[in-house]
Amino acid sequence: MSTFDYIMHVGICVADLDRAVRFYRDGLGFKEAGGLEIAGEPTATMLELGSDMELHAVYLDRDGFRIELLHYPTPGTVGEAKPRPMNQLGLTHFAVRVADLDEAIAQVERFGGAAVEGTRIQNEEFGSDLLYVTDPDGVRFELVQVAVDPTR
Repeated sequence: MSTFDYIMHVGICVADLDRAVRFYRDGLGFKEAGGLEIAGEPTATMLELGSDMELHAVYLDRDGFRIELLHYPTPGTVGEAKPRPMNQLGLTHFAVRVADLDEAIAQVERFGGAAVEGTRIQNEEFGSDLLYVTDPDGVRFELVQVAVDPTR
């Protein structure tokens, strides 16, 4: 028996909640699973954002994976909307298997994301075609076109 029951979600801070929901729901096929709006204490203490903090969150599910989109009307967001370096400590990316890489790239771009220039490769060993893209806020994820998933 494990002390930890299960993974609940992965949080993604976004500048524009409506835009992010459209991207993940309409662009990537996630389904809305709920949301919350909360302000002040005791959440402000946990988030270390000050007592006037305000949070709007939306939960989205896909393939047993849940993301929590976090939008902070107060105090707002910080940082640039660009991909983090892959060797920066912390979460670097998530991966999505796709049937057609070029079609997936076009879908990402239609919903406000972008291809990360210079990252497309073909891996002959796995028969795969891969590319990093970002959501509208610069969160990096990998698109993987492969006949057989080597991780399964």
